[in-house]
Amino acid sequence: MINLTAIYVLWLREIKRFIRAKSRVFAALAMPVFFLAFIGFGFYKIRMPNIPEGINYINFLVPGIVGMTMLFSSTFAGLSVLWDREFGFLKEIMVAPISRVSIVIGRIAGGTTTALLQAVAILCISIFMGFKIQGLVGFFISILFMVLIATTFIGLGLIFASNMRDMQGFGLIMNFIVFPLFFLSGALFPIKNLPSWIRWLSYVDPLTYGVDGLRGALIGVCSFSVGFNLVVLFVFSLFMIAFGAYFFEKSEPM
Repeated sequence: MINLTAIYVLWLREIKRFIRAKSRVFAALAMPVFFLAFIGFGFYKIRMPNIPEGINYINFLVPGIVGMTMLFSSTFAGLSVLWDREFGFLKEIMVAPISRVSIVIGRIAGGTTTALLQAVAILCISIFMGFKIQGLVGFFISILFMVLIATTFIGLGLIFASNMRDMQGFGLIMNFIVFPLFFLSGALFPIKNLPSWIRWLSYVDPLTYGVDGLRGALIGVCSFSVGFNLVVLFVFSLFMIAFGAYFFEKSEPM
């Protein structure tokens, strides 16, 4: 059965851990801001192929950087599972009289909330760099895409964290997976600029639909329709959560 109290406690724990770790908050915001500042302004006056007329590079880049923020923070949320296993907290909650599904939902809720806070902060900072949101409705739709991106990649992080014991190894494997997902998503450039033999990899990358949906919601420009991106990303998130919950339930606390 689903235990709402357990979900709330685990969610609150993740929020408190995030807020209290000042260095973590700074690091989570610093890299996306550097990307926006150096890449955005560096390529600001360059006319990149396949970017629609009237859309400058800053406006094109911001949804991609928001997607990148969600990807990195969500995927590495799985690292907390390894930390909890290392210090015995995971064993304590696994033997508690609550379902493991409640534990998974609590972790996903906490990770999604912290990732969402980071992404909204980046979105607010980008406004001072010249980014313009299409409208309030678009902003709320973008929040929905952020939630789906976060749940998708938290599920991915749980899959790997549930099958690993080494924290250093987890970081290396996640970097090996995360960076290709990021570059193939079209976050920095239109995927149409990729060679056809690479482009098909972008179409099986969940972040592609997240970034494209964010662009459609925030600036009104997208390769696919917003509805199509929403449906595809929703399906990806369901699969990732289901597999993440399955592997977490099969994992051992020690």
